[in-house]
Amino acid sequence: MIEVIAIAHESIFPLFIGNTTGTSIGSSINEIGKILGLDRDYHVIILGAGNLGHALANYAGFEKRGFVVSAVFDVSPDKIGKKIGHTMVYDMKDLEGYVKGHTVDIAALTLPKSIAPAVAKQLVQYGVSAFWNFAATDLNLPGNIAVENVHLAESLMRLSYNISNLPE
Repeated sequence: MIEVIAIAHESIFPLFIGNTTGTSIGSSINEIGKILGLDRDYHVIILGAGNLGHALANYAGFEKRGFVVSAVFDVSPDKIGKKIGHTMVYDMKDLEGYVKGHTVDIAALTLPKSIAPAVAKQLVQYGVSAFWNFAATDLNLPGNIAVENVHLAESLMRLSYNISNLPE
């Protein structure tokens, strides 16, 4: 939970520093965790069982932080019915039934950009309200839907910029 402080120290932590008399660090960390929504578990599905989807499904650190990957979906017959770690890969044709029959808090999209927006819109219709989008396109969904568009290439370019501007 110490990571919570690192995530929020610039924007949230100052709220707790003003009056620390009688406040333990542990209770402050718990309060920050509540503000960040880290005081509960989230059920995550991954759409796309390619390299990135596979890596996300195998990452044990998510569950330790309350993000439980419950299913992976793909269209490839070679992947459907197999497990990635302890998570089953289902046919995309079964997506609607799965989402309607299970709790799904977050959908991680590791799909081609050509289909990601349409799949996201379907998932919104099924009741999914949060997306972690790795497709190479931004999702434009209604305002009551939480979207984190992840741009790996842009992140790498920022790192390149930071490297080129390091003091010598």
